[in-house]
Amino acid sequence: MHYFLELARLAYNAALEQRIETYRETGSGITLSMQCVHFRDLRKVDPSGLGLLNASCLQLVMRRLDKAYRAFFRRVKSGGAPGFPRFKSQNRWKSIEFTYGDGCKLRFGKNDQALLYLQNIGEVKIKYHREIPNGKIKHVVLRRWLGKWYVHFHVDLPEPEIIERPALPIGIDIGLHSLLALSNGKFVENPKWLRVSLKELRVAQRRMSRRKRGSAGRHEARYQVAKLYDHISNQRRDFWHKTTRDLVNTYSLIAIEDLNLKFMTANHHLALSAHDAGFGIFRQLLTSKAEEAGSLIVAVNPYNTTQMCSGCGEIVKKDLSVRTHSCPYCDLVLDRDTNAAINILNLAIKSARTEPPGDNVDHGIKRSLGSSLL
Repeated sequence: MHYFLELARLAYNAALEQRIETYRETGSGITLSMQCVHFRDLRKVDPSGLGLLNASCLQLVMRRLDKAYRAFFRRVKSGGAPGFPRFKSQNRWKSIEFTYGDGCKLRFGKNDQALLYLQNIGEVKIKYHREIPNGKIKHVVLRRWLGKWYVHFHVDLPEPEIIERPALPIGIDIGLHSLLALSNGKFVENPKWLRVSLKELRVAQRRMSRRKRGSAGRHEARYQVAKLYDHISNQRRDFWHKTTRDLVNTYSLIAIEDLNLKFMTANHHLALSAHDAGFGIFRQLLTSKAEEAGSLIVAVNPYNTTQMCSGCGEIVKKDLSVRTHSCPYCDLVLDRDTNAAINILNLAIKSARTEPPGDNVDHGIKRSLGSSLL
């Protein structure tokens, strides 16, 4: 498979060079369809080289380059940093894609051993650790990462069934002291994956810095650093997968803050902890799982949610170091993050009541919440 991955990389670089040279010679570009025809003909005259690459796989390589070009022109028009497509070194080319059914097929052999057939490669044993949901497999991506190969199945899924559950809303305040504070008084504590591993990571990085550049020892040390970072990333993603699944399966409405996280990542006092928390992953997974489970996500403006009293609505100013909300107007005393979560929930319910049709609220789900919520 390493050889076929290298063939795909060389085809990508050759296609990029063809685009550059064509523009220099003619002043105009070359289209995707023209490149697909050109490299299809090259496969026929080079059966022991490029011809070993599956036809649909080669076409997907061309599409990958075309996508990079389209993104380049889009950034040019928008005034951003253009980022012209670059030639891929071996360190920057880690995956190869197949169209399912065209030189690529999954089957089960003896003892339910999963086997993936790849054209010109043969059948490869895979660890089938997760059932593929009912749907049509469209593409298969083989990815090499840290010395291991992974198979990703892209599946065209049917519309999910909406899970009927009692109208149970929750407000969530995110933070670094506790990752999540819920409006019902519960907390999701911060595991601090990166900080826990900093000592081990520091040792590995120092070991790498002492190795001579380009040596086998430095390559091995760099691999150990990358492996440790990958472990931390897997811990974080696994945690958020489980947490968001529990939230969408329990609550019919989830109110969150509509935050721009740049203010935390740009602050050198908070940046490491903010990146370690992975709030961007939390928002992404929560949104996708809520759509599948039929829960409603409402993002509200976080302005004054921490300072406002959830009991009487008065503003009670407090510094970040003050962890308890104590209202002098109504004598309400509770955790400051819980108070903020209640305010977020109240704003979300108000928004769900008054949101006009056409705005960014799924009204089909909102109606299913019932009168006990709205």
